[in-house]
Amino acid sequence: MNYIQTEIDGVWLIEPKVFADARGYFMEAFKEEEFKEHVGDVHFVQDNESKSSFGVLRGLHYQKGVYSQAKLVRVLQGKVLDVAVDLRRSSPTFGRHVSVELSSENKRQFFIPRGFAHGFVVLSDEAVFTYKVDNTYAPQAEASIRFDDPALGIDWPVAPEQMLLSEKDKKGVMFADAEYFE
Repeated sequence: MNYIQTEIDGVWLIEPKVFADARGYFMEAFKEEEFKEHVGDVHFVQDNESKSSFGVLRGLHYQKGVYSQAKLVRVLQGKVLDVAVDLRRSSPTFGRHVSVELSSENKRQFFIPRGFAHGFVVLSDEAVFTYKVDNTYAPQAEASIRFDDPALGIDWPVAPEQMLLSEKDKKGVMFADAEYFE
């Protein structure tokens, strides 16, 4: 796999080696020793999967404090724009974000460490999105930041009137009112 450090420390884009022929393809999606060598020692404890239709925006989510989660995400079907926002107050990139297109075609993966808010919007008719996390879900610690906060300046490629959001995401706080990490 090819590990590409993004402009924000700790956030990685991972491109697998895909072996394709007339029968289809084969790729390694995760190899612990290789991941550990490039990214670090992350112990994933749970895999999650969601299916969404065009315009569904999930995020920007995070879990606070000791319940924070690192995530390794990828798309099994379709295409999304995936976004990670740095919530680490001590970071030189605090408040900045990284956006990447993930698809079943490019087979890229995106690693988001603890201390980040995360979200994605579906760009295809539907998308199946999967992610590994290093901490279990804790509803009492969940938080959401508004996807459209001008302070973040995220360029979502779907018009707001075409987006489908949960009630929770509609009620996300502005970045200035979010709880940060040290």
